[in-house]
Amino acid sequence: MNNLLWLIPAFPLASFLILALTGKRMPPSWVAIIGAGSVSLSAIVTIGTGISFLLLPPVTGNYSQTLWTWMEVAGFNPKVTLFLDALSLVFVFVITFVGALIHIYSVAFMVYDKDYSRFFACMNLFVFAMLLLVLADNLLLLYLGWEGVGLCSYLLIGFWYENPGNGYAARKAFIITRIGDTAMAIGLFVIFYQFGTLLIPDILANAPIVWKSGTAMATITALLLLAGGVGKSAQLPLQTWLPDAMAGPSPVSALIHAATMVTAGVYLIARMHVIFQLSPIAQMTIAIIGAATLLIAGFSALTQYDIKRVLAYSTISQIGYMFLALGLGAWTAAIFHFMVHAFFKALLFLAAGAVIEALHHEHNMFRMGGLKNKLPLIFWTFLIGSASLAALPLVSAGFYSKDQILWYAWSSQNGNPLLWLTALTGAFITAAYTTRMMILTFWGEMKTAPGQQPGKLMTVPLVILAFLSIFAGFLELPHNFGPFSPFSDLLHQVLPETSLKSGISGELLFQLLAFLATFSGIYIAYIFWYKQPQRIEKLKQSETMMRLYRFWLSGWGFDKLYHLAFVRPVIFIANINKNDVVDKIYQGITLMTVYLYRILSFTQSGSLRWYIMGLVIGAIIILGIQIML
Repeated sequence: MNNLLWLIPAFPLASFLILALTGKRMPPSWVAIIGAGSVSLSAIVTIGTGISFLLLPPVTGNYSQTLWTWMEVAGFNPKVTLFLDALSLVFVFVITFVGALIHIYSVAFMVYDKDYSRFFACMNLFVFAMLLLVLADNLLLLYLGWEGVGLCSYLLIGFWYENPGNGYAARKAFIITRIGDTAMAIGLFVIFYQFGTLLIPDILANAPIVWKSGTAMATITALLLLAGGVGKSAQLPLQTWLPDAMAGPSPVSALIHAATMVTAGVYLIARMHVIFQLSPIAQMTIAIIGAATLLIAGFSALTQYDIKRVLAYSTISQIGYMFLALGLGAWTAAIFHFMVHAFFKALLFLAAGAVIEALHHEHNMFRMGGLKNKLPLIFWTFLIGSASLAALPLVSAGFYSKDQILWYAWSSQNGNPLLWLTALTGAFITAAYTTRMMILTFWGEMKTAPGQQPGKLMTVPLVILAFLSIFAGFLELPHNFGPFSPFSDLLHQVLPETSLKSGISGELLFQLLAFLATFSGIYIAYIFWYKQPQRIEKLKQSETMMRLYRFWLSGWGFDKLYHLAFVRPVIFIANINKNDVVDKIYQGITLMTVYLYRILSFTQSGSLRWYIMGLVIGAIIILGIQIML
């Protein structure tokens, strides 16, 4: 099956080219077939390749296919080579399978949009770029896909560009992620200088030979790569772009900002895990960033009123759990939570999109309510996704993936009580804001009557994702539940096992504490937003609580801080510098051009006799020159 690897990214790339060049002239049905069909074909090829990979494992542990040599410069000859191992297989499956479901949903969701073909062209280009990122065998090709998904994110966040706010959100995402991307690019230069290659297998094999554990160069390189991951995955301190990215259509939020692009940082760190293992400082930094992010974003989600912004802060928080796991050295736990999160968060974004569409584009949860019986299928699928997000014990996939991270936060060699307590507090807050979201949207008094019910193209993907949000968790059972762990067994072909503290025990006790945190969060939200909502009104009378509420609502004031520290100084300097000598040179060129234009414009008087006279004079001059020669 390795000779078919090229088909996986080729289908969405071909679809993008067709739609970009001819989509405007196609009927919508053709656009839908090409746009959604291409990603579905990629998913089918991925499933076939995955079955082959699992049943007939390659001798080398991976499939590799070289398409062509990209360039040859002074002995540097990176190739366009696709590389599939256990780690990239998980990501490719999520990108294509979940991506296909989102594209099918989009066929109905975007059908009345005037830029229908442009939407699918951008979505297809994104899928291609993300596949290139996770299938690349060298860091240069990976970086091409990395920047490709950044471009597509910009295009799709600002898809409805007529609204200036959407354009601002797209620019904000593009600029903030460039900060991390620049650091990552510097990291690639350092790696090439140290190893003389950007081939990922060679780097991973030679890193322990070139660097000793804890050396400064290993730490610098790891931190530069981490900066790239922090920007792309919206972690502290570069998390501020993701909530505003909800300006894009709901399928964009589901695909890019829940299931795939924002987890690119998780993939990068897991793929380059050997370098991070050589730098305990960088690895602990990852854990601290993840722990701080999951807590800060969780508190912000607890105060939002826009249903998509709740899910946006939730995404930041859940990726924080993945970063925490990576920092702990719980590599397979991070990837397992990535996969499960992709299922339930894509489900929640798509279900939220269906609610917004049914309520005539209403986003405010406080203007919803009472939809449980009016939108029953949306309600049940949203409930399943919410149960998985809240890590409802035993019955949701989110429990099995998050439980591993909580256990490793205590029991792994890098774990400690503070990281565990932070993760446990995050679990409590997650359960609280998730329950609040469910109550405000589906229970209580109906404030906006729903219109048209969503069709099967929108509901079938929800049902499939709901199924996966329940049963995907059984691919990896907790250690005290039994030895069934096919997911980690697969990933251990690529990623090392998590090292635990000696003599560690009591996993059941920690699971009971996680149960208590989850149910406490659910109960608190039930009391405050359903049973006794007057308590919230009483809290709002306190000036201290209102300040805290506004602080969390604003995302802990990071946007204001960055505006004061960076945006205003740049604008101030630009205003001072706008009439410098360089500008005067260009202004002079402009004035000269205008002056010459005005002189030449006299020759275009519109009078036929002047034109004839000009021709006669020109002919006389030419003949005179010829005679003189």
